[in-house]
Amino acid sequence: MSESSLRVVWVYPDLLSTYGDQGNALVTARRAEQRGLKVTRTDVRSDQRIPTSGDIYLIGGGEDRPQRLAAERLQRDGGLQRAVDNGAIVFAVCAGYQIIGHEFINDLGERQPGLGLLDVVTVRGEGSRCVGDVLADIDERLGLPQLTGFENHQGVTRLGPGVRPFARVRIGRGNGTGDGTEGAWRDTVIGTYMHGPVLARNPQVADLLIKLALDVNALPPVDDRWYEALRAERIAAARQPA
Repeated sequence: MSESSLRVVWVYPDLLSTYGDQGNALVTARRAEQRGLKVTRTDVRSDQRIPTSGDIYLIGGGEDRPQRLAAERLQRDGGLQRAVDNGAIVFAVCAGYQIIGHEFINDLGERQPGLGLLDVVTVRGEGSRCVGDVLADIDERLGLPQLTGFENHQGVTRLGPGVRPFARVRIGRGNGTGDGTEGAWRDTVIGTYMHGPVLARNPQVADLLIKLALDVNALPPVDDRWYEALRAERIAAARQPA
């Protein structure tokens, strides 16, 4: 595995990096390097073309106007869609999650076309924002431990038949639909509302992305003591009464 390499693309850090989600790129690269992989990380600003040769594409959260601008530019660019067609992995958080769906409500109150990489549609919730720690059980098909993260969104994301829920919430609101779903996934594309950054709280999810990119079933073990300490602390905090 030491001869393998991994190309990680962080999409639009100038627009979609409001909530510390760039940590997902740091964790993914670090988890790969611990396994002896050579990692090339490319940060692509919104005035640059999206390369189609990446292995893992990471998209973060952002405020309403930057989200609209990001969606418009990604639509015009088309590189992310072509990369997925070539088998690339996409992991998108919050605003990024909404962008890779069919549509969402933008800062102008209008329906904004998304990229259609996931069969989801997002509308604006009429009640209170979804804010706070979340605990959720990840889809058993993915073989991952409980998901821990922090949500902060007004969106309500409805899943179509072409996707499965990424997780089912035990604590928190997830997609905001009231059906207990959190995020969505299909093949090599995953969307979630979880911040944290979520891959620091859930390093096994980062490992999943790496395994998908390498097309392997397992990775060599690494020292997870600090990750597990963070997970335990956040899970305990989420379980405390408000």
